This record gives sequence, structure tokens and C-alpha cells, in this order.
Amino acid sequence: MREKIDVWKIQKYKCKAKIFDIHTGKKIVILNEAEAKEHDIYLGYRTTIKYGEMEAVALVDLSENYVKPGEIGVFRELADELGICDSQDLEIIHMDQPKSLSYIKDKLEGRTLSAEAIDLIIKDLMQNRLGDVELSAWICGVYTKRLSDEEIVALTNSIVNSGETLNLGVKPVCDKHCIGGVAGNRTTMIVVPIVAAAGAYIPKSSSRAITSAAGTADVMELLAPVDLGMDELKEIVLKAKGAMVWGGGLNLASADDKLIKIRNPLKLDPEGMLLSSILAKKKAVNATHVVIDIPVGRGAKIEDMNAAKALGEHFIKVGQQGLGMDIESIISDGSEPIGSGIGVALEARDVLMVLENSKILHQGGDRFFPSLKGPEDLKQKSCLLAGKLLELCGKVEKNMGYEVAEKILLSGKALEKFKEIVELQGGDPKVSSRDIDIGKYEHNVFAKQPGKIHHIDSKIISKIARLAGAPKDSGAGVYLYRSKGDTIRKGEKLFTVYSSSKTKLNYVIKALEELEPIEKRKFILGILD
Repeated sequence: MREKIDVWKIQKYKCKAKIFDIHTGKKIVILNEAEAKEHDIYLGYRTTIKYGEMEAVALVDLSENYVKPGEIGVFRELADELGICDSQDLEIIHMDQPKSLSYIKDKLEGRTLSAEAIDLIIKDLMQNRLGDVELSAWICGVYTKRLSDEEIVALTNSIVNSGETLNLGVKPVCDKHCIGGVAGNRTTMIVVPIVAAAGAYIPKSSSRAITSAAGTADVMELLAPVDLGMDELKEIVLKAKGAMVWGGGLNLASADDKLIKIRNPLKLDPEGMLLSSILAKKKAVNATHVVIDIPVGRGAKIEDMNAAKALGEHFIKVGQQGLGMDIESIISDGSEPIGSGIGVALEARDVLMVLENSKILHQGGDRFFPSLKGPEDLKQKSCLLAGKLLELCGKVEKNMGYEVAEKILLSGKALEKFKEIVELQGGDPKVSSRDIDIGKYEHNVFAKQPGKIHHIDSKIISKIARLAGAPKDSGAGVYLYRSKGDTIRKGEKLFTVYSSSKTKLNYVIKALEELEPIEKRKFILGILD
């Protein structure tokens, strides 16, 4: 095993701060190019910036014009972290390349890394000693050379140790996760109150939208605050047995958020990192029983059933053998959106309608939404996931989970529990599906010819919703009236686009000349072509 060493050059000098009131999303400083080279500092190098007792590691950019010799350009993030203003004296300490780079090179060459090597990579990541280029190399190495199960466990543990953890002091602690890629699919907000109502603890942290029209945290935030601290989360879960919060506000598995920011632009999702990313967040809340939802089908992240089954088995093996969690993987239909609404408010309305067992829905004035009840597919999938969790943690007998979960839902106990959680998180427990405001501008899309719906593309539906303003505009989105397999007549309404901006809605109308989210097979002389 290689020795863990941080090599620092004892070379330092002082400059006066020049604050740039710009947020870069990264810790970056600008040095005068000529002066930096005199101190053997070049573009992309790392330096430690010290101000009194405060210090931070930053990446170096160079300029001949923006900063003079004796100055250091500091962007807003770093200025706020160090608490500095213009013209204050800062000390610059040159850093050599971190030792973890040699381990990244080892992975690029196909070598298996020790737990210590992986831990050093994550520590350097958290201390900002690795830039985007080095992290991209690390992700590419994992993608091309793959991680062994031992490396996945080591990476998971290192990610967990990079942030805080939740210890409720009770068992069982349940959790669930969907690997994503399906529009709508807001099952968490139904699963959590069902499981909590059955007596199991389920502290659910969720993400915000990145490329989708809404994330669970975005939808829940419409009803109650989700940016809570660890102590608040613990208090709520111990009282209500469940909570639904934004993971980014908890400092759980912090290194994973940094890795995701690099992975997304690269469009790379190495299986080893996918497992570590998901399982780290479950271990960080000390979950004992976890259900993993793996949607499969055309347009989903995974389109091949065999690949989906292999991934599910991999989750079970790593989770149970390496991390001590009881895990069950469920292969679900990911070939079309789940639910009728795509977008923050529309998805919140779907969730509330399922919990309320709503029969009809109105919204303001003469506006009428023709849904007779909450989406059946959202209800069924939520009961399936909740039931499996209850079976897994021993709350109900095997093969009885769905029946028990559905009974809790239909009895109103899940709605009662949901309202309790909403109130404890600071929301209004009296909120109902009728209270959800949808964008005031709308555009209906009708079938131009008869046929049978062959496919509804989640990616295109999400794109349309985002063009309409989602998720920032909570009222923007798409409402679907039909599902895959439905037979439709010419002139029948297929979907409605909502937005709070007439300009954005007009942009969507123009985009719909090219975008076709619903694929149909035509009827010719009464025969399916």
C-alpha cells in the first residue's frame, strides 16, 4: 500500500484581496500571471488562501489585466467563506499536486484501489484539492475500468464519512430510492406516509430536479419547508416516524453531491458510482431496510430487462454483504410517465388526490380538470413499493404488503400521517388537492388522427414542461389525459401544457411543431397499421 503523504512546497507570499462579486459555483482565485510564474504557480494549480485563522484551498486562474502584481482576485463564494473584503491582506501558500492523483492514474490503468486510496481521493475532493479535470479523470477511470465490490463498499463508506449521519436510536429504519429517468413517478410522497402509518421509521431525503421537470424535494416544498437541519429531521421522524426533506440541506454524503456535478455534464453514470451514490445516502441515515426501484423500458435509464435484473442483484449483494442492509430491488415499468401531471404543482396535485382518494377536482372559477381520481398507476406503484418495505422490515407477512399498504391508503390513515408530517415540517396540514395553483396560461394538444398510443416519451414530456418554466415556475408543466395502449379518436385531447408565462407558453407551442412526445400507430380502414 502506498504511503499517504501530502507534499507541500514551503513557498508563500502575500497579496491584497480584490473581490469579484460573481458566484462561480467553485473556489477559484485569479493571480497576476507574471507574478504567479515567479512563484512557480500555473493555471489550474491549487493554492491555500489564508486570512487570519481561516484558510481554504482554491484553484488558480491567471490574468495579466484583471489583477495587478500584489493582488489576488477572489470570487464571492471564497470571499464569504473566509469573511474578507477588498484590500485585506491574504497569504498564498503554493501546494504541490495531491497524492490522490497517483491513485486516480492507477484506476485509469485498471488497478484495484485500496480502501485507503479511495478514502484519500474523497478527502482531497472535499478539501477542494482536486479540480474538475482530475475528478473527470477519476470518473472516466471508474467508467472504463469499473469498481470491484470491495471498491464500491470502500467508496460508499468514504462518501458517508464525508458528511453528517442520522442516528435515530431505533429500528427498523426504512428507505427507498428510484434510479430515475421516468417523468412524474412521485411515489415517495405516498410511500413515506403509508410506511410511517404502519409503524416503521422512514427518514426520506430527496433531491431537487436537475434535468427533470420536478424532484421530490421541489414538489414537497410546495406543501412544506424541506431545507431542514439534522436535529430538526431527527425530531420530526421520532414524532411522526417519517419525513420528506431535501438531502442537499442536510450535509448527508456530501462528497456524492460534488461527484454528481461532474458526472452529469459528462453523461456518465458508472455502475459502481451509481451504487455508492445511492447506498451512501441510505447508510448515512442508518437505514436497515431499503427498496430500490429500477424502472426499465423504452426511454428509461435502463431499457434492457436483463441489465435491470443484473443491477438489482448487484444492489442486493453489495448492500447486504458489504454494508449490512436488507435490500430488495423492484423492476418496474419505466416505458412511460407515472401519474398524469408532470411539473411541481401538477405532481403535488396527483399525490394529494391519491392520498385523498379524490373523486373529482376543480381549481378556481370555471376551470375544470377532468380527472375523476388520482392516477391509478401512481397509486398502484406506491402501494407496491410501500408493501415491499413493510414486508422487508417485518411489519407484515410476506406477500401481504400490497394489500396492507392499499388498506392504509384507502382508510385515510396515510393522508392523516402525511398531514402530520407536513405540519411538523412547517406546512399547512389543511392543504388539499383543490388548493394547488396551476399556471394560468394553457395550451391543449389534440390528436390529429385516430390510432393507438404506442409510446409516451418521458424525456420529451419533461423537456416540454421545462420549456414551460418547470421546476422554477411551480405552476408550469404537462397534464396527460391518456396512457400507452389507449385507443384515441381524431380530435381527442392528448395533453395540456400549463405555464405562468405567456411568453414561455408561446415558445412551447412553437417547439411542439418539432417535438412529438406521444407516438401513435395509425388505424387505416379500421385495421391497426
